[in-house]
Order: sequence, then structure tokens, then C-alpha cells
Amino acid sequence: MMQLKGKKVLVGITGSIAAYKSAMLIRLLIRAGADVKVIMTESAKEFISELTISVLSKHTVHTELFHDGSWDNHVELGLWADVFIVAPATANTLGKMAHGLSDNMLVASYLSAKCPTFIAPAMDLDMWKHPSTKNNLDKLKSYGNHIIKVGEGELASGLYGEGRMAEPEVILKQLVTFFNFRQDMIGKKVMVTAGPTHEHIDPVRFIGNNSSGKMGIAIADELCTRGAEVHLILGPSKLKPDSDTVHLYKVTSADEMYKHSVELFPDMDMAIMTAAVADYKPFKISSTKIKKSSSEMHIELVKNQDIAQHIGQLKKDNQLTIGFALETNNAVENAKKKVKKKNFDFIVLNTLEDKGAGFDVDTNKVKFIMKNGDVIDFKLKSKAEVAKDIVNHITTLF
Repeated sequence: MMQLKGKKVLVGITGSIAAYKSAMLIRLLIRAGADVKVIMTESAKEFISELTISVLSKHTVHTELFHDGSWDNHVELGLWADVFIVAPATANTLGKMAHGLSDNMLVASYLSAKCPTFIAPAMDLDMWKHPSTKNNLDKLKSYGNHIIKVGEGELASGLYGEGRMAEPEVILKQLVTFFNFRQDMIGKKVMVTAGPTHEHIDPVRFIGNNSSGKMGIAIADELCTRGAEVHLILGPSKLKPDSDTVHLYKVTSADEMYKHSVELFPDMDMAIMTAAVADYKPFKISSTKIKKSSSEMHIELVKNQDIAQHIGQLKKDNQLTIGFALETNNAVENAKKKVKKKNFDFIVLNTLEDKGAGFDVDTNKVKFIMKNGDVIDFKLKSKAEVAKDIVNHITTLF
């Protein structure tokens, strides 16, 4: 299947034992219909031959800025490509790319490229965990580069852990996804709330719920894949987005989520409110752990601010708001009331009456409750597939 037909892919190979995977990546890209050109660093040629890569790519391999008294135009390569993928990317190359140290053909081409850049790191465990590597990755992410997650397994040093370059099939899949879905949300700024909130009683106890944040994170990843600028306000969760371009705001309480939501929303095109925000919080939070002193304990609760309702009040005519509702009874009737009360364009309804739906599971069964009262029913799907359905429907509302 020619999933990348007509796409021009520039591949950068650096000096890592993982360079052997680049040969397979090039074959997969060409099989998918891409036109592939390759830049190799001098050290990369110690791990895989220039001839091998030239034969596989069907193009001359670029290795040096200057050759036999002539200049190899790195600017042309950067302008030619629809996407630049550096795989493998060593710690040395990450540092040069992050700080603009243009002493070879690969980095010079990266600095000249006008296309999206994907980076597939590869290095030993200790190098991967070093703060300087993390800082360089953070800097590269902040420039808008796409960092492909490293794999975990046996490394060339004999250690076991993170640092392996992602498999060629994984890289191809990310490129295909990027090109297939990135167009319809480009230029859109989206705020997503996700996860639970924890309302502290004392330093060690809180009121909360079982939300994991999986659904909201899946939506954030889907939006990023399709080109949106995503701002994710995430309550206490062990999970995080796969996409490295998500702007992440970690919060604990409903008050913190409210503050970020109100600050961000005026500049957004839409808000998707998936968070399971606690309705109530303790009136008074003890500064020390409350000791067990009697058979009963009474906590006075007060209402939290309704974030979704307040966002609905702030909403302008050119903005969309989408809500979530988890119900246990009279689901559709209750959801229809919420659509009106909170000024949503539609609500994504799920109910604990449906097996496989709800908190902390990988699947969901939802209904879309529209502003005009229409109900669109979906079968049980993975949360990633539900996220696609939600974003697909949002694109019809613009």
C-alpha cells in the first residue's frame, strides 16, 4: 500500500550501532511510495556502508559539505524534503542540533530545513538518562521537532533498559499517521482537561475518584497528530501523552484546574472538558495529619467552581466547547440537560451501565448528545478510536 506516495523524505543517519535499522527504514519508506534521499555523518559510515545506503535509496548519499573543491548545497536538501527524519540520532548529534552547531552536512541541512523534523534517538542507558540529554531533547521539542520514543531492551553495552532506537515499522507508522491526518486541525488551538482532581483533607488524605486521564490523553494525542496546538490540563495521573508537542499543565485540585482553564480558554478555538472534577472539597484543610480519635469523623464540604459551566459562559461565537458526562442512571436525559446548562456544542456521554466503559479502562462506549437533542450512538471501541470519532465530529462543526 503506497501510504507515502509522492512524499519526499530526507533521512539522516548518525554514528550508532542502530544505523543498521536505517537500511530497513529506507526500504519501508520506498515500499510506501516515498522518494528518499540520505545524509550520513562521517561516523555513521563506520557502522553501515555508503554504498549500501546509496543502493537502497536509489540516490547518491550526501556526507560532506565540501567535496573535491565543490560545495554540496545543504539548503537545497532542506527545501526539497517534505519531512526530515534523523534515525538514529546519537547524543552527540542531539546536542549539535539543539545548539545549532553546524559542523557537518546533517546539522547544516537540519538548520536549513523548512519541513517537519522527526528524531529517533539511539544511545546507551546512562547516556539516555543523563540530564544533558534530557535538556537537549526538551530544547528540540520546544523548537517543534517530533521526538520518537526510544525502545526498551538489551543495549550494545550489555545493559538492559531504555535507549534503543524505535523499530523501523514504528517510525514508518508515525510518518504515515502524520501525513494522513495532520491537515484538518492545523492552525487550531485546543484546550483539553483530563484526569481526576484531588481535594486534600490533610497532607496525606484527599477526596478524589478513579479517573486515569486515559480518554483525555487519547484526545490530546489525536489532536496533535492532526496538527492542532494542544494545551492539556491534567489532574493527578501516572499517564502522560505520547505526543511530545502537547503543552502539559499538571494540576492537583479543582481550583488549580479552574485557574489554568480560565487563563487559557480565551485564546483557544475550542475546549474539550474530559476531566472528572470533584464536585466538592473540604471547607477546611488540616495542616497536619488528622489523628484517629473517635469512631466517627465529620468533614464539612463546599462546592467547587463548575469549570465547564464557567467556560460555557466565557465562550464566544467562534469557539466550540465539548463536554463529557459519566452517568449511572437516566443517562441521556441528564446529558441533554447538561448540554443546555453548560452551553456545550455536544456532550460525549458514557455510562457505567455499559460494560467496558468508564474509569481506568482502555475502552469506551459513548453517545454524542448534540445541542439540538440529536443522539449519535457508537459501539464499544478503544479510547484511541473514540478520540478519532470525537475529533472527526469536531471538524464537521467548524
